[in-house]
Amino acid sequence: MAQEIELKFIVNPPVIHSLSEKLNALSQEQHETRQLVNIYYETADNFLRRHNMGLRIRGNGNHYEMTMKTSGQVIGGLHQRPEYNVPLSEPVLDLTLLPAEIWPQGVDIAELQQQLNPLFSTNFNRQTWVVQQGTSRIELALDQGEVVAGDLQEPICELELELLEGEAGALLVLAEQLVNEPGLRMGLLSKAARGYHLAQGAVERAVKPLGLLSLAPKTTIEQGLKAALAQSLESGLYHEELWSRGNKAAKQHIMLAAGNVRHVLALFGGIIPRKASSQLRDLLLSFETSLAEQDKGDSVLFSAQASITKLVLTRWLFESQWRDFVDEKGRIKLDGSLKRFADGHLSRHSAELRAIFQRPLGDAYADKLTRLIRELDAARLLAGIYPVEQASPWVENWQGLFDAIKTNQIVEIEHYRNEAISQAPFWLHSGK
Repeated sequence: MAQEIELKFIVNPPVIHSLSEKLNALSQEQHETRQLVNIYYETADNFLRRHNMGLRIRGNGNHYEMTMKTSGQVIGGLHQRPEYNVPLSEPVLDLTLLPAEIWPQGVDIAELQQQLNPLFSTNFNRQTWVVQQGTSRIELALDQGEVVAGDLQEPICELELELLEGEAGALLVLAEQLVNEPGLRMGLLSKAARGYHLAQGAVERAVKPLGLLSLAPKTTIEQGLKAALAQSLESGLYHEELWSRGNKAAKQHIMLAAGNVRHVLALFGGIIPRKASSQLRDLLLSFETSLAEQDKGDSVLFSAQASITKLVLTRWLFESQWRDFVDEKGRIKLDGSLKRFADGHLSRHSAELRAIFQRPLGDAYADKLTRLIRELDAARLLAGIYPVEQASPWVENWQGLFDAIKTNQIVEIEHYRNEAISQAPFWLHSGK
């Protein structure tokens, strides 16, 4: 088994030539362009997809390889997941060549193989370079081609950085050198994810408002911080993909995700000093300003400013950089109970919301939107430590108020305001 660690970027086609020249200058080890054909397999009931597994056969000339990828961790465009590669003499599946322990308990391998059929393919030309980054070796692969499922297809134009040996942080360091010029956008969706989407009919992806985090009862404060930041980063990247495809409604969700990162940092500001995140917060504010000024996604999303903002956030999160600014007392707090932290802060945020919206505000509701979303972001994170059936109604009423104010729905504003300020706390130690 190999542990695949890679970082993905979507490449704006007009910069292909300049990007190739840049990679030529960085690397002393270049390889000829290869044409790769990949067939992905699935059952009629999406057994592999439901178990976060992906199975393919890759062909390169007369050389074939079967690959199984299983679930791992994704932080921004940085993917870490187990990968099993088996050489084949011909392009025919043989699941018995894969380790038995990767399969869910009770799976009949012979029966599963009979149920597998080709679902989609990815066909692309790959040009590769190898770069020495400190003590780490990194392969850069520039892929150009298409994903095909039946009569549907979409282009592939992306750059992957894969760690061959060394430290994963080296990927992020190298990436920061590559994005100092426009043309790269951090990518969330893998080729396989795009193939599955095409195979399901390429229905337009819907916007997904930030929801409650699902947190285990024993979650620590630091784990809650990481989960909230990762959720915001994933939401931003997901909606960037939608905006780049022409979904105008997605832009607001990108801005909300960026704002949510700042609100999360403020929530934990009593433990993590501001200097730990000063660069990140400055970048986020500049990014949000650029977003507000642009109507088309590509002009801002492929900018160097946008890419460096997401890379800095990814690196800050991946390397837990706040720990360099926290003393022993702060580390003890970070290891403490998020539940206890949440109980106290939910009471405070609830009191502030109730104070703001205790009475009708007439034409002044829009002036409170910034304050409302900041308090709502904090509450959404903290509420995730409680069972969803307890926390959701409380959060949904405040979210309904935000949406009604945003769209200037007068009747709905008063409905949600009354519902929100009259609801009972769902958390402990609320004083009620």
